[in-house]
Parts: sequence; structure tokens; C-alpha cells
Amino acid sequence: MGGLNLTGSTKGIIDDFLMRLKKAYQGGLVSVILYGSAASGEFAEKQSNINLLVVLEDAGLKNLNKISGLLNKNRFQIIRLLFFSEDYIKNSLDVFPVEFLDIKENYLVLYGRDVLSGLEIDIRNLRFQCEQELKAKLINLKSAYLRSRDKSFLRGLLFKSCTSILHILRNVVRLKGATPSYLKKDILEEIQRELLIDTGNFKRILDLKNTNSRLSSKEIEVLFSALGEDLEKIVGLIDKL
Repeated sequence: MGGLNLTGSTKGIIDDFLMRLKKAYQGGLVSVILYGSAASGEFAEKQSNINLLVVLEDAGLKNLNKISGLLNKNRFQIIRLLFFSEDYIKNSLDVFPVEFLDIKENYLVLYGRDVLSGLEIDIRNLRFQCEQELKAKLINLKSAYLRSRDKSFLRGLLFKSCTSILHILRNVVRLKGATPSYLKKDILEEIQRELLIDTGNFKRILDLKNTNSRLSSKEIEVLFSALGEDLEKIVGLIDKL
């Protein structure tokens, strides 16, 4: 991990967790892969998570119980895990093209074999997943907004939703035949160019999140309304691709 843009403490957490995985699973551990911001260079201390794909010969619940206590340790709360077997990965490419395309773009094998190198992902399955997930997020946003008047909760939901929506929009860029960027500000420029829509509201929310800004109830209401309208437009455009 010498070439990664990570602090010594973050590298130490990864090394420690990897050592414990090896001890727990020994020969049953096929591969451990670092992906996401920690592998791409966009990792932000105290904000980003460490994403690990752990491939086991047996990824059943009984086998996963071997490290159930490990996952609850404070030291490892920053780690987000995906546990798969090789067969599960191969049989899920058509169902989760977004996730596997994102992982394949920025990853580093920390242990074992590179189980991702030969995988072929058909982007014909991508449009359906993008549309389905954006529609689901729109429904959830409306429901949460109508059910809650807690300003702190809605502010957090607004920031979190913007980030997760951008994750999907990266893959909408793929649907247009382009290679998406990784940095969020670049993704917004690409979406604006490819779909011919104004992404100013997304940029505003992202800036507010990055500066940890306080928001009034009125500001939250305006941003929520604009985000909902933007999502409606985007979903309509994706439906026509």
C-alpha cells in the first residue's frame, strides 16, 4: 500500500484487519480487495470509509460468524465490507452492474488472487439499475421529507442522498458512451454535458456538505424541492436512453 494516499494510522487499520482475516479463514480466504476512495486517492480522513471486498470459499452466515466480534471493535468501525464467494460474484454481474463497474475502476488486491480482472460486465443491464435506484431514492426522499420535521435529520438526509445519487449518476455517464470521472465535481459537469440539464442544485448541496454548513428550515425545504425536481427530470431522460 506504499503508493496509496493514506495516513499511517489508516494503513495500520487495514493491515491489522487483514492479518485478522488471514488468521480467521486461513486457506478459505481467496482474496481481499481494497476499493473506493481509499484506492482512488479521494480518501478523506474522518469522512471516508475503508471499503473492502472479501472473497471466501464459503461466504455463508455460519462461516462469517468467525469474525462477528471483530466487526464490532471501535478500531474497525470505519471499515465497510462485502463478503462474496467467487460464484456469487460471477452470477451477480447482471444484477449489480453499478457496484461491480465501480469496484473494477479503482481497486487494489491486498491479498490473494485478482478475482475481478477477467470479469466482463454487460452495460445493457446498467440502464435498468440506474433508473430503478434513482426512482427508489426519489420515493424515499419524498416519504422522509413528509414524515419528519427534524431539521438535523433532514439536513443529514439531504447531504447523504446527494452523495449516493452522484454514485448512480456516474453510471448514467457510461450509458451515454463516455468514461465517467471519479471526483464528484467532475461527474456533475459530465452529467450536465451529457444530459443537458442544470446541475447547479447538486453543486450547491455538495458545497454545503463539504463545508459542513448549517441550514435553516427554509433552505432545507428549497433544496429538497429542487433535488426532487432534478431527479424527476433525470429519471425521465434515462427512461428514453
